[in-house]
Amino acid sequence: LGALSLGGCVTTDGSMSLAEAEKVYGPVPEEKFPIPAADVRKVDPKYFRRTVRYETKEAPGTIIVDPGNYYVYRIEEDGNATRYGANVGRDGFRWSGDAYVGRKGEWATWTPPKEMIKRQPEAAKYAGGMPGGLDNPLGARTLYLYQNGAYTLYTIYASSDPESIGSGITSGCVGLLSQDMIHLYNRTPVKTKVVVLPA
Repeated sequence: LGALSLGGCVTTDGSMSLAEAEKVYGPVPEEKFPIPAADVRKVDPKYFRRTVRYETKEAPGTIIVDPGNYYVYRIEEDGNATRYGANVGRDGFRWSGDAYVGRKGEWATWTPPKEMIKRQPEAAKYAGGMPGGLDNPLGARTLYLYQNGAYTLYTIYASSDPESIGSGITSGCVGLLSQDMIHLYNRTPVKTKVVVLPA
């Protein structure tokens, strides 16, 4: 975030310029599976990562998902938050409530839930699990959301599809650009509270 405070890299309203976005969302070659640059021209600039004012009673570190506006917030000190653009659940698949990060995964194996296999039989070939990699739907990093000790089947995950940011396309999971997801993941310990607002 230090680079975001440089006057020449930020537009007058505090949002990230296209030139800065191309750096922030550039390739990540040191990953187990090197991540290519995100095509930021396919993302509405309002969804680029930025620090914003966000008044809340929630403690710093809390993650707040705002599916109606396609944002994920990480609460910081002094009434600020880091805001990330997101994709969210499509109509009929959105949910709300309190959860927490029950576990974390890097390049995790994806196993489609039984309900998804019923809706999308083509997912059955991955019933035994799809290994981590660039084609895996969970991407580079995953935060698994739990309630009362049980996995909810919902995640916050790394999306490799820039055009999906700002849309409702998933079965209830929340996707951030890979570079944003790595940024959030690195600052989020297990047991972090997650609040999903009504859409």
